[in-house]
Amino acid sequence: MTPPDFANDPRIRAALDRAIELGEIGYADKEGTPADENTLFPVFSVTKGITSLAVHIQADRGLIDIQDSVSKYWPEFAAAGKERITIEQVLSHRSGVPQMPANITPELMANWQWMVEQIAHLEPLYPPNTANAYHVLVWGWVLGEIVRRTDVNSRPFHIFINEEILLPLGISPRNLNFGVPDDDLPRVATLYGGNEFPLLDNRGDKPEIGSTGQTVDPSAGVIATAASVARIFALLAEGGQLDGVRLLSSETIRTFTRPRTNAKDPDKVIGIPVWVGKAGFWVGGELGYSDSLVGDHGEIIYSAGAGGSLAWADLRDHIAVAICHNNMDSPAIMQPERTFAPIVRAVGEIVAERRNSN
Repeated sequence: MTPPDFANDPRIRAALDRAIELGEIGYADKEGTPADENTLFPVFSVTKGITSLAVHIQADRGLIDIQDSVSKYWPEFAAAGKERITIEQVLSHRSGVPQMPANITPELMANWQWMVEQIAHLEPLYPPNTANAYHVLVWGWVLGEIVRRTDVNSRPFHIFINEEILLPLGISPRNLNFGVPDDDLPRVATLYGGNEFPLLDNRGDKPEIGSTGQTVDPSAGVIATAASVARIFALLAEGGQLDGVRLLSSETIRTFTRPRTNAKDPDKVIGIPVWVGKAGFWVGGELGYSDSLVGDHGEIIYSAGAGGSLAWADLRDHIAVAICHNNMDSPAIMQPERTFAPIVRAVGEIVAERRNSN
């Protein structure tokens, strides 16, 4: 079946224009450079979808079991009452350890060894598996360290991502990476707005808690083109194989739509219930809990990031979408409709046409 030509469909162009009318920026920097397919965007917690993929690659290889305790692979993590926390509880934000180490700085975040040593000694804020508590940043270092320790080549986490995900999928590390080489800084979109992100610069740095250009942050540190993010989610939408390259089994991916334990309980960090799955992805199709933009059925997995960044894989319709942008105020724009709604609607129309014609 020939995939739809989204790039050249006039409905997509019209939808992008409408999104700009509703409040999106449309240009990459203060000089008015148009955003295009080469523009790099900080995607914040959309990063978590990529890290989840890395964890499940290791599980598919038999190198980890997500039902095992974290301390089976990282013995030091057992300190301070964390010996029974499982990998699945971390993935689903139910480990009871949502906090970062005390006195964290951007410079210390760039020191992987210091980070994992500090995290190993954190005390749970909640008994494990008793509370939904979104692990905003610590999540990535816990899972990233598990990947590193179970990697047969003991590679740093970002090298594992480059060699085990990006290279097989034909994605250049220049188009998706943690931090940005100096030569590519002009490609990075400047972020605008967002009272919660007043000090962001064009690398997505936030001096209080965020990443520096050299930090490998597996929770929120990816800077990428939209096409690169979409290609990773396309692998998921296609059941773990894309263009002849298989990174995950379809059986594993089918487990990603299972909601976490007590999924409808309010999250103690976010404050509202969110439909998070056991496998590290959010799950679509649950009215009042899932983001309605991603679709209305339960065979959708997605990752949401600060400022409204969003990527999802529709396992039923085999469609992946990544929305990367630089207006941090757009989540507050709800009237007459959300800025991304025209884009999602156009994609839906094209997908429905394809489905009805087959």
